[in-house]
Amino acid sequence: MQESKKMGKKMNVAVVGATGAVGVEVLKTLDKRNFPLKGLRLLASARSENRRLLFRDEELPVEVLSADSFQGIDVALFCAGAARSREFAAAAVAAGAVVVDNSSAFRMDPKVPLVVPEVNGEDVRKHQGIIANPNCTTTIMLVAVKPLYDISPIRRIVVSTYQSASGAGAKGMDELWTQTADVLAGKPAKPVTFQHPYAFNLFSHNTTIGENGYNEEEMKMVNETRKIMHDDTIQVCPTCVRVPVLRSHAESIVVEQARKVSVDEALAALSKAPGIKVVDDRAANHFPMPNESNDQYDVLVGRIREDLSCANGLALFVCGDQLLKGAALNAVQIAELLV
Repeated sequence: MQESKKMGKKMNVAVVGATGAVGVEVLKTLDKRNFPLKGLRLLASARSENRRLLFRDEELPVEVLSADSFQGIDVALFCAGAARSREFAAAAVAAGAVVVDNSSAFRMDPKVPLVVPEVNGEDVRKHQGIIANPNCTTTIMLVAVKPLYDISPIRRIVVSTYQSASGAGAKGMDELWTQTADVLAGKPAKPVTFQHPYAFNLFSHNTTIGENGYNEEEMKMVNETRKIMHDDTIQVCPTCVRVPVLRSHAESIVVEQARKVSVDEALAALSKAPGIKVVDDRAANHFPMPNESNDQYDVLVGRIREDLSCANGLALFVCGDQLLKGAALNAVQIAELLV
């Protein structure tokens, strides 16, 4: 994976939501990948006023986000939720910044590119001031299936997700920690952020169920997949589930392709694809696991096998860090493409 240290142009960058779970990971990623920074501005709500965050051995002040926060900024990485993005993205663009937005606010806007650099990085050239970061589950899935699509077009995807607490931000992670400690101490798990007890439990993703029976998270996977892949013919059947894992999402994926693709073909393509690490040791029963994908840039892909129920089907299992490839890393990679 190309790192930013190979790039020459330096940029003034603003991180909106710098004190949140994704914002913190953005700062770590900018540092680790040696992003060519000319200046860095940290922005957050009034609750974070007077806070300072350490970046490259320097304590930087956190400023209160306002419409005037973007003067002189080249790239604004928004990590503060859809409401903040809708309120302030236009101001950032008006000030001359390119917005890379981590929220759902602009993903399905036909004028806004929806980008996974390993999949459709060339789409960044089409931006009109805003580039959207896809939903984390969509991003992790498409990194894994794009090399298979390149061998033979994918007609149908059936995917079940096992989604971590980090998808709900720091408050989701805190709730899992607190409930786990309470249950181990013999106390009841008290739901606050989530509708149901989280410790030692799993439940359907906590978004609204639509009239078709699918929740919002599932429909994001359907619609975003088609937009990113530029293929409205792909049929996607998702089931999204919360599991008591802190920060990495796992996904069980079955793809049906236009022609039969062998396991060896799939392994060869996946092994050389960017952003992927193949973990597929049948003898040792060692396949992708959340605790091995935490803090990793690559999506782990394994359990690659023929779908016994479908002539042109392949099954695989993937894990990816929700805070990194599912959010912060993907945003920084988009910024790197802008450089």
